[in-house]
Amino acid sequence: MDRLDPIYKNHVTITGNPQAEQTMVFVHGFGTDQTAWQQVASAFFDEFKIILFDNVGAGQAAAEAFIQHRYLNLHPYADDLVKIAEVLDLKQVILIGHSVGGMISLLATIRAPTLAARLILIGASPRYVNDEQYFGGFTDNDIAEIYSAVVQRQAAWADDFAPMVMANPEHPHLSEYYASTIKSIPTRQTLTVLCSIFQSDHRQDLALVNTPTLLIQAKEDFAVPLAVANYLHQHIAGSQLAVIEATGHLPHISAPAEVIAAIRAFLK
Repeated sequence: MDRLDPIYKNHVTITGNPQAEQTMVFVHGFGTDQTAWQQVASAFFDEFKIILFDNVGAGQAAAEAFIQHRYLNLHPYADDLVKIAEVLDLKQVILIGHSVGGMISLLATIRAPTLAARLILIGASPRYVNDEQYFGGFTDNDIAEIYSAVVQRQAAWADDFAPMVMANPEHPHLSEYYASTIKSIPTRQTLTVLCSIFQSDHRQDLALVNTPTLLIQAKEDFAVPLAVANYLHQHIAGSQLAVIEATGHLPHISAPAEVIAAIRAFLK
């Protein structure tokens, strides 16, 4: 097998109902891999074929792909998603992306208009950094401090960052899981992925979305505040916004039942 074939490169997993008429594709966010979708994806195993994969730089994706190709912004990740869809002949799927995986999914639907019948974005953001006209939740100083901490002490930073982002102190094992997945990524890759996320600005792309879109937002999210979800809702034509009873940036892990319910309501 070609080691940079999309199926190998992104460690694609095909599960669910192989006879289903429609397919769900899940795209994970920073610091996690396809295993983060376990609880949500399994709820749809009987009804849909399920496609899971690891973005380059995470999980079991081919490390040589990250080294050989310039994943310095979100476009190469969107290209990977489009290539996976082409190889598997996927059309009119239910495309579900978390955080940066949401923006990757959004860019892919613009690039390949037949890819998705529905687009579901969980805790997504078109820009993470504040400017004079926009509140993304982070200042330039915040970002500089994160970069510095990752370079100097990634493991300690992960231990500090994970509880803030997970925001479920009554379930410390969730933060421990998230911290462990961040620590499993080499520091250089972590820094490159974070740069590709924090330097992104896809506000102008929102007007190009023609796919029916659901925005799922936790009521409290340290990484992506509600103001960002409202911005997406205002700028993606015809989008629906579901603010769910969940805290933290990873509700598909900490509150899967609420995420599943929001997805089912949208698909009906």
